Amino acid sequence: MRFAIYTLGCKVNQYESQAMQSILEGEGHTAVPFEEEAELYIINTCSVTAVSDKKSRQVIRRVRRQNPDAVIGVCGCYSQAEPEQVAALEVDVISGTGSKQAFLDQVRREVRRRQPWIDVDDAIRRTGFEVLPAGGLEGRTRAMLKVQDGCRNFCTYCIIPYTRGALRSEPLEDAVSQAKQLAAEGYREIVVTGIEISSWGVEWRNGQSLIDLLEALCAAVPDLRIRLGSLEPRTITEEFCRRASQLSNLCPHFHLSLQSGCDATLKRMHRRYDTARFLQSCALLRQYFHRPAITTDLIVGFPGETEEEFTTTLAFLERADFAAMHIFPYSKRPGTPAAAAPDQVPNAEKESRARRAAAVAARLQQNYLSSFAGETLSVLLEEKKDGLWRGHAPNYVEVCTDTEGDWHNVLVPITVTEAGGNRLFGKIESET
Repeated sequence: MRFAIYTLGCKVNQYESQAMQSILEGEGHTAVPFEEEAELYIINTCSVTAVSDKKSRQVIRRVRRQNPDAVIGVCGCYSQAEPEQVAALEVDVISGTGSKQAFLDQVRREVRRRQPWIDVDDAIRRTGFEVLPAGGLEGRTRAMLKVQDGCRNFCTYCIIPYTRGALRSEPLEDAVSQAKQLAAEGYREIVVTGIEISSWGVEWRNGQSLIDLLEALCAAVPDLRIRLGSLEPRTITEEFCRRASQLSNLCPHFHLSLQSGCDATLKRMHRRYDTARFLQSCALLRQYFHRPAITTDLIVGFPGETEEEFTTTLAFLERADFAAMHIFPYSKRPGTPAAAAPDQVPNAEKESRARRAAAVAARLQQNYLSSFAGETLSVLLEEKKDGLWRGHAPNYVEVCTDTEGDWHNVLVPITVTEAGGNRLFGKIESET
């Protein structure tokens, strides 16, 4: 059977898509690009905003129009939140964010029997963590390892706690076993991912926390880089930094979710920290790690955000001194408290604030990149593009070099010669 998978949204969705591809290929089925003809199309949807819902619907409509006789299976957060809307789009198999193995079992039956099927559970009632094959979609350079699912933060702008359910963690022994398997398959780096990895192990109430998992992973695969996904600022404590700084293969890249640099806005968002706690996290990381890359997400134009509050946020960005930022104008997600909140900010103002924040972010990023001039960084080269080999340093900064030969999946020392745009350029040390 020929099949194709389309993925929208976050790294967890990407992880689950590569796991489904791995399972199907292991059974002898053939993955093809989504634009090609196939018997089965799987669409892994996102529902983080109304725009995400719209994109999911557009993909479903397009694939049905282009492939009227194919089986279409839809899973992910949008079908979890709005199964009736998905059913109206002539979809054959509808699941949510629950068991991917059960979903695949059903789509295979659908290909043979042509009996439409809908099975969307109550995410809040889920227990247990589904262990899926870890890996990457191509290249065997960087693999994803999902160790956690679910969220209990209930931020006022977010639907994810409702679509992903309660906290569930992968047992430490299973995570270590998967990491060893990835090392045996030739991967050079593992990204530890999940919906909210800061809460890994919380539901067991046995004292285990994320740092215990990291120590076990780093010890199990000492020759692989271990990179962290997004973290809550509360994760960064003195003990976490002290223990993490002793892990030589832990990448010094910490993506701390900010969303706003104004305490009043953070309170309306129901974020569980204030700006003082966030800055404390940044200070601890810089105390224990040599020039770590501290990156973040920012939402501008959240309901009720005044010009004064936004100006406060801009000033905070300077104090935090981020290495890179993702900036999003606030987008309504129906079903969340923020969507019904008064004082919605006009779209034009949201876009204006996004541009102003992006200007600050670009300057801070350039300052961070320029600080590496003349330094030698260990770079994992991944692909050759536009005549240059490109890869990432431990801090996740992209580094480019002009060299001949095949350097795919090779760790090389590169001496930085200049910064340009959002990347660094340099020469392989042996060639300088």
